[in-house]
Amino acid sequence: MNAVDLHSHVIPPTIIDAMRADPARFGMKIEARDGNLHFERRGKLSEMEREFYDIDAKLAAMDRMGIEISVLSVAPPIYFYALSAEAGLAAAQLSNDGIAQMVGKYPARLRGMATLPMQDVDAAIVELERAVKEHGFKAVELGTSVEGAQLAESKFRPLLKTIEQLGCFIFAHPYSCAAKGGMDDYELFNTVGYPLDTTLMVANLMFSGALDDLKTLRIVLAHGGGFVPYQIGRFERGHRHRPAASAKTASSPREMLKRFYFDALTHDPQSTRHLINRVGADRIVIGTDNPFNMGYDEPLAALDATPGLTADERDAICSRTARTLLGES
Repeated sequence: MNAVDLHSHVIPPTIIDAMRADPARFGMKIEARDGNLHFERRGKLSEMEREFYDIDAKLAAMDRMGIEISVLSVAPPIYFYALSAEAGLAAAQLSNDGIAQMVGKYPARLRGMATLPMQDVDAAIVELERAVKEHGFKAVELGTSVEGAQLAESKFRPLLKTIEQLGCFIFAHPYSCAAKGGMDDYELFNTVGYPLDTTLMVANLMFSGALDDLKTLRIVLAHGGGFVPYQIGRFERGHRHRPAASAKTASSPREMLKRFYFDALTHDPQSTRHLINRVGADRIVIGTDNPFNMGYDEPLAALDATPGLTADERDAICSRTARTLLGES
């Protein structure tokens, strides 16, 4: 068992206790019913899986899935980017300290990544530096957009440069979609909106010239990279033939694709094979999305179903790529 999961979510007890004590401050209600925690989601109370907050339950799930190490990140509903700057910073501090406590209980099995108050870039930089210094985090989880704003916007550049300079990598995970319309029904906000938001983030980083300014920043994309691996040819064609697409950068989108990493959470063996063929196994990691039901219950079996998977590709995806990102190779 040597698999490393870079996509595993938690809601630490530290932030749960704070939300229960002052739901108005955090704009979310959590309550106990029948011995289980429930949280308000889209106006309804839903049961919170124990793997979110009970680290022993998380370890049991890891054992069932054959995962040796999980890198913990907060669940997207508690990014809290829409809160005031003060409340957003408090939430990030509580979450990061809570993740560190979880990691501290099982340091051989767990790693942590920071969440940041993206509504205040200066505060986000300070909290990032604290999380790296005090907790040793090597990764930062960011939304693929921030209340509709793109990470490529200049206001976020000082933070991205700080992440780069600290040697951390970004795990980019959607929580909404900057593009609106046509996704109100059928869970399309999830099945279409989330991968679309990832795709928009990548496109804006590429075409804006932001990646020219962030030459060593590493970004891991959730959910197989959204639509990016399938549409990179169209990005390239647009860059060559549409002046607006090349107005801010001469860099080829196909070349810039090499700057990104991807989890293997595609839900389709042929899609995983395409991803490997497109970017290489040394750019792909395991992502379970535990404990959300849109993730994998058997991530290694799903990977092994990939047509033509070689032993070297499997080793890279299961462990080698993630350990290199974490500086543990």
